Amino acid sequence: MRAVLLTGPNTFELTTLEDPAPTDNDVVVAVAASGICGTDLHIMSGELGHVFPFVPGHEVSGVVADVGRAVTSLKPGDRVAVDPGLPCHTCRACRAGIENHCSRREGIGETLNGGAADFVRVPESNAIRLPEALPTTDASLVEPLACALHGLDSLGSVVGRHVLVYGAGTMGLILTQLLSRSGAASVSVLDLQQERAEVAARFGAAAAATEIGDLGRPQGWDVVIEATGSAAAVASALTSVSRRGRLLQFGMASPDAQVAYNPFDIFDREIQVVGSKSYLHTFERAIDLLAAGVLSVDMLVTHRLPLTDYGEAISTLRAGEGRKIQVAPA
Repeated sequence: MRAVLLTGPNTFELTTLEDPAPTDNDVVVAVAASGICGTDLHIMSGELGHVFPFVPGHEVSGVVADVGRAVTSLKPGDRVAVDPGLPCHTCRACRAGIENHCSRREGIGETLNGGAADFVRVPESNAIRLPEALPTTDASLVEPLACALHGLDSLGSVVGRHVLVYGAGTMGLILTQLLSRSGAASVSVLDLQQERAEVAARFGAAAAATEIGDLGRPQGWDVVIEATGSAAAVASALTSVSRRGRLLQFGMASPDAQVAYNPFDIFDREIQVVGSKSYLHTFERAIDLLAAGVLSVDMLVTHRLPLTDYGEAISTLRAGEGRKIQVAPA
């Protein structure tokens, strides 16, 4: 099969690998679409400690091509979304029900070969059958939507609250669309790029701007979501929260990024700071929401490129162009 192989930090090649064969409890999925996100850039850089080589791609959907002898819930031809998380289920975090913090977690497209290929092998339990209403390629958005749902679960209710989202990239726009349907009093979006800020209105933002002063809320926002991972944005977000407000750190920053903050200010204004990592028990809910048409997929996915143009896809992402970028074998 054809596959993109990460051979070292920021080094990859399109190569030919042996087709994966299922073991007893695995299925082999013919990839229909594999999304690329900011996490992939962190993985590719080597800053997260991943061991090369491996095939990237953790936002994957496709069609079951082969099944192992012990597989009972799936058959060839079934359309599936791939849940990339492979927790150990035995460590302290897993036993506590927080598998996204598994101390021995593996990941499809992170530590094991992923979806930037013609085929990907996954455990039966990680291939989730799709409802009829959900197109196969759209289902590669299940994983990022599941992450957004976990972030909102961690944040708590936004009903009647004024919300500010930093960043109108893919995740910022997904969050904006969810928030606009979640009873928020208003949703505002801040992005440095004028074009992205303007797009946010189509995803449910009541106001969007490139400068925070242009949003006209000097008292701050009840809820602020930082969805860029930029240290400068994090620092600004801390100052944008109103008294007794909440800040969700959703964007993945570089592990060595540092942000100065005033602990007295956190104390005095009673700010709550919440983190959100990956997803937790939200994958099936994300499938249901996608099938129900909650996300504007056609507006969200701006680039669908062949696998052979993986380098172009990465360059487009790094340049901050478009929104969701997908690659596919066909």
